[in-house]
Amino acid sequence: MILKLNKIIASIFGIGFLKGGGTYAALVTCGGIWLLWQSPAFQNPLYLLAITIVITLLGVYVSNKVEPDWGEDSSRVVIDEVAGMLISVLFIPANIYFLLAGFILFRFFDIVKPLYIRKMEALPSGTGVMMDDVLAGVYSNILLWVGYWGSVTFFK
Repeated sequence: MILKLNKIIASIFGIGFLKGGGTYAALVTCGGIWLLWQSPAFQNPLYLLAITIVITLLGVYVSNKVEPDWGEDSSRVVIDEVAGMLISVLFIPANIYFLLAGFILFRFFDIVKPLYIRKMEALPSGTGVMMDDVLAGVYSNILLWVGYWGSVTFFK
């Protein structure tokens, strides 16, 4: 029963079983982020930070639990894409263009894995599963901020 729940969470309700599940998980996360941004109750960015922390820690836990059945860093585990996508837009102004740019940047970094992202996969078990996407999200977030400040300066 518990293992089944871990698999449901790790695969984000089965999205991980789809071909290209990581991309679909990131897209679904974009929809969730957009809905959070639209809700007056969640305008404080600390809510998104809290959600991101919980998802990341939960991802490490469930990734560890499903690894014996699914193998190391299984493509069925897509909760890492959810965490990475959330990180990519942390504290970014709520704007559809930033959200789309964050999606594109995150998927780029997650797929290509430059700048030590691939090395993060060498970390043990669930930590390695999650940390490469966390770092991809951090790089995406940094580039979004550079773009934001560049546009603010340019359009003054």
